[in-house]
Amino acid sequence: VAFRELDYRQLTGQFDRVVSVGMMEHVGIGHFDEYFLKIRELLTPDGYAFIHCIGRMSQPGTTGPFIRKYIFPGAYVPALSEAFAATERCGLWCDDMEVLRLHYRYTVKHWRERFAENRARAAAIYDERFCRMGEFYLAAVELDFLHGSHMVFQMLLSTKRDAVPITRDFMVDSERVARAKTAG
Repeated sequence: VAFRELDYRQLTGQFDRVVSVGMMEHVGIGHFDEYFLKIRELLTPDGYAFIHCIGRMSQPGTTGPFIRKYIFPGAYVPALSEAFAATERCGLWCDDMEVLRLHYRYTVKHWRERFAENRARAAAIYDERFCRMGEFYLAAVELDFLHGSHMVFQMLLSTKRDAVPITRDFMVDSERVARAKTAG
């Protein structure tokens, strides 16, 4: 595994696996085709991509003004219909898809609790305004994942229908092999 920090549009080559975690929502709705075409270009014929994104189960919408201005300028939380429409236009197979409905609520809850435990340290590094904005953001997002339309979705994408095994067992089987190697 090699890690490189660069704009995804500058990446060249072909890869057996492409992983994008928490990035698609920062690409912007107007660039989804460019994003998925780049993923297609980067995949080997038998390769596949894992895309993990915050999404909405409702119709396409807009990013709230507070988050758009103070937290993630330019970010956009896509509806599943927008993500699927873009993958279809770009000729990518959605080989598997999973919706994590409440999972991210627990992640954000943990972040909010950890922030509260370390609030004095954060205020000393930044300021009171930063802390209030952080508390508001984390509380609002936690509630949206609990009661609103936000969720996380994960897609496995490929350029051909048989790049990903037909059942999810391959993921569990690979994990078991890896654990056995490290245990023994």
